[in-house]
Amino acid sequence: MKINLSFNVDVAARKRINTILDGFKHFYVLFSGGKDSGVLLSLIIDESRKRNRLPVDVLIIDLEAQYKNTIEYIEEMVSKKEINAFWICLPLSLRNSVSQFQPKWICWDPCFQYKWLREFPKNNSVIKDMTYFPFYKFGMEFEEFVFEFSKWYSLMKNSQCACFIAIRADESLNRYRTIKNKHKSKYLNFKWTTKVTESVYHAYPIYDWKVTDIWIANGKYQYLYNKIYDLMHMAGVSLAQQRLCQPFGDDQRKSLWLYQILEFDTWQKLVERVEGCNFGARYSKSQGRILGYYKFDLPDGYTYKSYSKYLLKTMPPDLEKHYRSRIFQFLYWWRKNKIKTGIYSIPDFGDKKLESAKKIPSWRRICKVLIKNDYWCYGLSFGQNKRLTNLYIETYEDYITGRGYV
Repeated sequence: MKINLSFNVDVAARKRINTILDGFKHFYVLFSGGKDSGVLLSLIIDESRKRNRLPVDVLIIDLEAQYKNTIEYIEEMVSKKEINAFWICLPLSLRNSVSQFQPKWICWDPCFQYKWLREFPKNNSVIKDMTYFPFYKFGMEFEEFVFEFSKWYSLMKNSQCACFIAIRADESLNRYRTIKNKHKSKYLNFKWTTKVTESVYHAYPIYDWKVTDIWIANGKYQYLYNKIYDLMHMAGVSLAQQRLCQPFGDDQRKSLWLYQILEFDTWQKLVERVEGCNFGARYSKSQGRILGYYKFDLPDGYTYKSYSKYLLKTMPPDLEKHYRSRIFQFLYWWRKNKIKTGIYSIPDFGDKKLESAKKIPSWRRICKVLIKNDYWCYGLSFGQNKRLTNLYIETYEDYITGRGYV
């Protein structure tokens, strides 16, 4: 159950920030240019200034495909003397859920420099040298880079460190679980922290903030903020739906259409830069029958099993192989555990609630994964892994050198 405290979220966040400043000599802030990380960074600057602990170290992962307003806001914040930025502009592997021919794309890829949305930012804090970090490798996953950076930072400072992250529990169930997790290790048993490695802790000081609290703080303290939110407001986007992230993810693609309205020049470049961009904007905004959200109808004469096999045959060979491999593992697990689970055959479909909870197998689950272009096959209880990422990088390099067809 949620427990209301006797003070407001502003006071609580500052108290948590000071707890980390008391316990750690070195810390940094993960800053995306969004509203949440912007307010958190401003709060930390306020409290660090009181303690004479400026400048604040800041990690910025620049994913190339971002609003111009976002980059302008980041530049404005980085220009402050209170900030020491690590502004990362390196080729990272990102999800592209709007194309079967390019299920991932790589930002800042030097092979496609002629298609980049913009040139490297002209700031001394920008890191674009691929040899700068000993752990970096071309096309590594965003999440892997963030994790390896934290270990590198701790090693560089030769001490334990904390990473401030601006997540709010009411924004998604996964973020709520990050805070609520009873099995994680924590700093001094504070639930708003997570021990990542022996030398790195994550801290979430604004986990209990509502979206309205963000804008109250901006107005009350006159903090700088990303002006793209003003445009979103004028476009009729609700406060709860105003989010910034790389635009081609499985959930993020639903906001692709906004680029057409808010920054048309950026939209034109996006269409040329990433395959499937226009398709995703067209079919992700509506009820998503084509991309498998909510409800989709089977064509006449098909079962979910036969339609799944048909979809596989229409895919590029490498992607078909990828999906067949995971579907085989999914089916094999259920058949191997039939006595334990009590399920002796894979039905065409089953109870929708049990399917959604991933408690029963069905060909409808498989079909939805294929229609949604769920590359990692989350719908079949899989997740990301390094082997598949490396396999994709090999395929990608074949493609850009002309040796492959995907």
